Amino acid sequence: MAEGVMEIDDSGFDAEVLQSDLPVLVDFWAPWCGPCKAIAPTVEALAKEYGDKIKFAKCNVDENPITPGKFGIRAIPTLIFFKDGAVAEQITGMVAKAKLEEAINKVL
Repeated sequence: MAEGVMEIDDSGFDAEVLQSDLPVLVDFWAPWCGPCKAIAPTVEALAKEYGDKIKFAKCNVDENPITPGKFGIRAIPTLIFFKDGAVAEQITGMVAKAKLEEAINKVL
């Protein structure tokens, strides 16, 4: 499995996330968002740690308005864990790595 976080867009979302065999963590973010930038290194680190069990993706909400709209995202960063094509867990805002690990372990 490729390490790291893949960029995802509206057109590839269903194939990469909803039809994935593995659970997927999608980080909804924007380049102008300070907390989004702050949480990015944590998401990258988790991708290296858990990359064989869960896929990690980022979705730029400015460039891809359809997908965040579908999931009712009103604030960023919002991290949504998808499993078997459905939302399994959702975290909004800047959170500690431990909180993200807890959510990952719940989803796995």
